[in-house]
Amino acid sequence: MFWSGLPDNLYVILRQLLDIGLLFFSFYFISLLIKERRAQRMIRGLLILIIVLFVSDRIFKLTLFSFFLERLVIICSLAMALIFQSDFRRFLELLGKGDFSQFFESNPHLPKEDSVIDEIVDAVKELSQNRTGALIILETFNTIEERIFLNPGVKLNAEISKELLQTIFQTKTLLHDGAVFIRGSQIVSASVILPLSDRTASRQLGTRHRAAMGITERVENCICVVVSEETGSISLGEKGVLNRPLTANKLKELLEEKLSKPKEGEVVTGVTRLSKKIGFQGLNMLKSILRLDYSKSRRK
Repeated sequence: MFWSGLPDNLYVILRQLLDIGLLFFSFYFISLLIKERRAQRMIRGLLILIIVLFVSDRIFKLTLFSFFLERLVIICSLAMALIFQSDFRRFLELLGKGDFSQFFESNPHLPKEDSVIDEIVDAVKELSQNRTGALIILETFNTIEERIFLNPGVKLNAEISKELLQTIFQTKTLLHDGAVFIRGSQIVSASVILPLSDRTASRQLGTRHRAAMGITERVENCICVVVSEETGSISLGEKGVLNRPLTANKLKELLEEKLSKPKEGEVVTGVTRLSKKIGFQGLNMLKSILRLDYSKSRRK
């Protein structure tokens, strides 16, 4: 055996380094497989939990805390598997075929952020000119819990296109009544019923505008695009406030601002927030230790 000629201490060290290296490679491989920005944060958070579990179980022997973390890791892993089931299904299909080269290829059909905004703006512009009422809710960061909707509507999970958006809101279709829910580059569902705002609104504002105000009052990480059926005017709702009337160019400018990638220092909820806090605290602690050691050496 390869390990038989090595000293016991060196064998243990090499085995632990191999174990840690395989763990980080596995998470890096998964991050290549799932290219969505939200998934990258979730993977980092899960990695932090696994490291904390390893330290608490193997080093400090914290039985109860390790038991809790082990179950939490399992729950988070199952949640990721459900959310990104299509990506994991693709992974298993490629693994079964033995086609490993496609793991590292980017998806040429994945629309860029700018193209998604262009498709939405072009559709809204056409709907506005034809005075076709429309209501679009867009997820800006993190995940919107769909249980906040009064009715989750009809699942579509289709790529965004101008033609599809225009077709959905035609009055002769069955899905035109309600909102279209967009997440990333996909139309998740249509005919979604949103909660209405209780605030007193202008008489010029109809049910679509009140729905845009209502959902953005309750959910921080979303914005709503509204096209008035009576006037064709375009509005953008955020945090219970409507910005109206807007031109197509102004709408594109606002969408680019709201849907742009978050900065590195932006606060994110959930496991990501925990992982960032742990990372910042660890970095600050390391800096303080290094400063302390340096000052002691100077005194000597």
